[in-house]
Amino acid sequence: DNCTACGACCACYRVDFSIWESQDAGGKVPMGLVDEIQSGTCRMRGTDHASPRCAALTGTIGFRVSCAIYEWRPSPCHELQMGTDACNRARLRHSLPPTV
Repeated sequence: DNCTACGACCACYRVDFSIWESQDAGGKVPMGLVDEIQSGTCRMRGTDHASPRCAALTGTIGFRVSCAIYEWRPSPCHELQMGTDACNRARLRHSLPPTV
């Protein structure tokens, strides 16, 4: 799986999701990684910085990475698929070649 050798999307995009995906509301995303931004909406910690990097991302982008909460990651993370335009835009921002 190329995603374990990339991680560009985790250090490129703001990740907003429903509060219902957070542990406090009955979901699975750990509260220590959640910033509530408005009533009903959360953001993955670290993804709103000038140089975004999700707080759940470990490793070196483009070499070897993993998600500390892979089983519990929010829906936007599930939805972004390898090889899509969003994936390749993130890879380009990190000077990585597009996926095929």
